[in-house]
Amino acid sequence: MRPSEAPDYRKRMDAETRAFIDRIDAFYPPEAIGLPIEENRAIYNRMSRAFHAGRPAGVTAETDSMEAGGHAIPVRIYRRDAPDKAAVVLYFHGGGFILGGLDSHDDICADLCAGTGFAVVSVDYRLAPEHTGTAAFDDAVSAYEWATKTFRRPVVLVGESAGGTLAACLAHHLRGHGSAPAGQVLVYPMLGGDESKGSYVVHAEAPLLSARDVAVYKNIRTGGEDTSGDPRYLPLADSDFSGLPPTIIFTAECDPLSSDGEAYRDRLLAAGGKALWHEEKGLPHGYLRARATVARARDSFIRIVQAVDALGRSERAG
Repeated sequence: MRPSEAPDYRKRMDAETRAFIDRIDAFYPPEAIGLPIEENRAIYNRMSRAFHAGRPAGVTAETDSMEAGGHAIPVRIYRRDAPDKAAVVLYFHGGGFILGGLDSHDDICADLCAGTGFAVVSVDYRLAPEHTGTAAFDDAVSAYEWATKTFRRPVVLVGESAGGTLAACLAHHLRGHGSAPAGQVLVYPMLGGDESKGSYVVHAEAPLLSARDVAVYKNIRTGGEDTSGDPRYLPLADSDFSGLPPTIIFTAECDPLSSDGEAYRDRLLAAGGKALWHEEKGLPHGYLRARATVARARDSFIRIVQAVDALGRSERAG
């Protein structure tokens, strides 16, 4: 795509969204991705604290840990007064597999708990570059096994960005499991679509996440190894899309990853599954942090909460 053909995001997005992007960039500028990892994380964590919207009244949180493969995986469990026991949410945060943790997405999990009434378990999976390969995926598998034994109720997988990748990879792994997920809700996930077309090209220079950023995150996570055919890394690499749980995908229009949501939905439907894809117009990657200040983001978050609630109550997608 020639520069003259690239979208004009200042015109495509409303004033609230542009102000959100400017504020994010002030805290976490695009060049931060190239900084040493500890400096990068320090900047990201400061940004996350600045955007923390607080926990809703009536929601409590308890930080705990579980043992898996000789190491501890921290988890944070959110509960609402008079909790709804229809399901439990297993939540995987974003951050490109190198950033984020229990604190960075704390308020999002608290709001999800308040909106559904379900207990929400946020998983602090291992990050790259200290832990490359399948470390994050292995932690997701362990967290699922722990959650099913601890809560003994249906589990809805929810993931944002890199967490959406993990949730979908986990769903593929759990086919045929005795306690398969009730459903999965994926929010602007990277799923392994064709990077030579669609949003990867049209929105290659999108604000908050560029196609170059995606490539950097992928390379750090894999340690430079070719994992393009391994569904433990990218769910669209799988050859079988049958038997997957009902799936609802939310993507941002102004995001190189948006086409992944459409491609994943189409593969699930072709295999006889249940799937819905929503592309949220005029929004960038990471817009959940804007749900308190941007009307479009707030409306999308309401739809996300409704999707999680529906799947937790066994209302099928489609």
